[in-house]
Amino acid sequence: MSDKLIFPPDYIEVQDTPVVFLAGPIQGAPEWQTEATKILQKLAPEIYIASPRKKYLDGQFVYAEQVDWETHYLNQAAKNGVVMFWLAKEETHYPERAYAQTSRFELGEWKVKHERDGAKLVVGIEKGFTNERYIRRRLGQDCPKVVICETLEATCQQVIQEL
Repeated sequence: MSDKLIFPPDYIEVQDTPVVFLAGPIQGAPEWQTEATKILQKLAPEIYIASPRKKYLDGQFVYAEQVDWETHYLNQAAKNGVVMFWLAKEETHYPERAYAQTSRFELGEWKVKHERDGAKLVVGIEKGFTNERYIRRRLGQDCPKVVICETLEATCQQVIQEL
């Protein structure tokens, strides 16, 4: 494992090195973060990658710590790096939870931060992700410079272009 990979609850001082935050669904989604990490490391081994997906042992997950960690590294990526969204289609359905509910909220948040503050934002949407048409339409209307990619690999390549 690379010393440039950051997982919760660890904090690493990143100095002036760019950070890419891997935003997108976790619960019910395939483990796309592993593949994205491999692609990004191959394209730009010098960058830091913050991935919120971590396997916790029973009783170890602390919700507030996870949210605070994610907020910290989203803000780091906004300062010096890219917030990358990969909206993977649902793999496993959990009826008690809307799929990608947190990711959808965060995408709206970072859409506004891109518009207002110029935060670098890259979005990829896998065919079959629910409400894809609406997300494409609204991002296209409000954020025409945000490239919406079709594949995970293209999304990672766009991240490197943005850096």
